Amino acid sequence: MAKTIMIQGTMSNAGKSLLAAGLCRIFHQDGYRVAPFKSQNMALNSFITEEGLEMGRAQVMQAEAAGIKPSVVMNPILLKPTNDVGSQVIVNGEVLGTMSARDYFQYKKKLVPDIMQAFRKLSEENDIIVIEGAGSPAEINLKEEDIVNMGMAKMAKAPVLLVGDIDRGGVFAQLIGTVELLEEDERAMVKGLIINKFRGDKSILDPGVSMLEEKSGIPVVGVAPYLQIQVEDEDSLTERFDRNQEIGQIDIAVVRVPRISNFTDFNPLESIPGVSLRYVKHVKELGNPDMIILPGTKNTMDDLKWMRETGMEAAVLKEAAKGKLIMGICGGYQMLGDTLSDPFDVEAGGSMKGMGLIPMDTVFAKTKTRTRVSGVFREMAEEWEPFTGAELAGYEIHMGDSVLKEGVRSFTDIRDSVSGVEKKEGACWKNVCGTYVHGVFDCEAAAKALVRVLGKKKGINVEDMTGVDFAAFKETQYDILARELRMHLDMKKIYEILEEGV
Repeated sequence: MAKTIMIQGTMSNAGKSLLAAGLCRIFHQDGYRVAPFKSQNMALNSFITEEGLEMGRAQVMQAEAAGIKPSVVMNPILLKPTNDVGSQVIVNGEVLGTMSARDYFQYKKKLVPDIMQAFRKLSEENDIIVIEGAGSPAEINLKEEDIVNMGMAKMAKAPVLLVGDIDRGGVFAQLIGTVELLEEDERAMVKGLIINKFRGDKSILDPGVSMLEEKSGIPVVGVAPYLQIQVEDEDSLTERFDRNQEIGQIDIAVVRVPRISNFTDFNPLESIPGVSLRYVKHVKELGNPDMIILPGTKNTMDDLKWMRETGMEAAVLKEAAKGKLIMGICGGYQMLGDTLSDPFDVEAGGSMKGMGLIPMDTVFAKTKTRTRVSGVFREMAEEWEPFTGAELAGYEIHMGDSVLKEGVRSFTDIRDSVSGVEKKEGACWKNVCGTYVHGVFDCEAAAKALVRVLGKKKGINVEDMTGVDFAAFKETQYDILARELRMHLDMKKIYEILEEGV
């Protein structure tokens, strides 16, 4: 059976996911078979495995760091918020149903057998499991039915490293306060403290570290620096949305709809020199981009209503009328059509008018399409010609289908990796295109084709603006992460904690 270690945080976005990924990489480099695990994840950035099952992307990122293929046993429960008080509940990669927060709170203990079955499978196949918690273990109103923090630590018999975020301030209060709010048996499971996201001279922090150890009786096993590592982050608290960025030779604006999902689709574009990729929430932020992208969303109809209410739809339609290139992915693609119908109340119910930029109609279905795909872009003309023949690979996660009207060309030819079925997919109509394929730009050929499309439209030479092998790029980022953590964490002590357990 595998040895275990768990990363818990004093709050959301304390850096649990990144530190767990870093430990996965270190253990992998040291020759161990290691796997990540998170019993319950709440995220709209999800992924489809080779088996056609859905899981959170944070554990996909950690699996990549560990050098293994992602599997749903690494994330047996995924909650995808549909609104402010409810979520779609996905268990073992398949939709269980949609529940309100109250209903799920009362139900979740029934999922413990699924959690432990997944955990035992991982434990049988690996030497080490790095478990990630969620939010804070000191949420006293949630502790009784906990299945993801101390509740999970007890089920897995995992020693805990507690992480505090110094960048937000009050890190000593975060750590001491969290420890003090734990029950005595829970406190005994915390074997190390980590101060994360530190900037500056560590020697200034040393007196505080000594006091922290004295007051808590728990050793500080590291002061990790604020790292500018380009790996996938949790969707709800990403810093990508708020950062200021200079406008590049090629400027792409992604509309930040309220329920944006799978914005990891655009990470490869951020890595191309000369390309600026901005997330815009208000019309005044739109500026004059070379392309506007409508991203995936967990609720297409409600987010299209938001586009109308905020004036964003009118702004996009105005740019499209001027010949600006517009692209939609998944829910964003659905918005571009003539109509959206929801006869089974999958989203808001009823029907509504789409943006009218692609002659097509979308009807939402009861069952979710979940599959990995690969293929090529079809022969394109005019604005989109550089896409012709470029390879793509990714995955589909959507409820419903879009039917093209006469004269509209499909965008891709793809093959279902599970069933082998081939089909035409997506749409291209004048200066507007769309696809259901997430991760479409992960292939270097597809990212480079997009840059050539925009360069051609703008009349500039983009031959020097080469794309990157995104998979290879991520590997270098995981190695940098591991190197930095080895320098700033007491790995000898962490190995001792791992060996001693609880």
